[in-house]
Amino acid sequence: MTNNDILKKLRVALQLKDTDIVEIMALVDFKVTKSEINALYRNEEHPKFMECKDQFLRNFLNGLIIYKRGPMPPKKK
Repeated sequence: MTNNDILKKLRVALQLKDTDIVEIMALVDFKVTKSEINALYRNEEHPKFMECKDQFLRNFLNGLIIYKRGPMPPKKK
């Protein structure tokens, strides 16, 4: 299973739109456009297909935590 497959399955399971993914990535200061996201969902044979790298998926998962739970509370000293 590739990172692209994982991203597709999460998008369907959580019913996320492209704008939601842009918002999620912005939560972790990772700039991405809707066209770049669409390139991740294309067929591997498509000329504009883009491979989902580990860094993208890691940032998406970190942003998804913030998106669903909210920001981490400050640590008590």
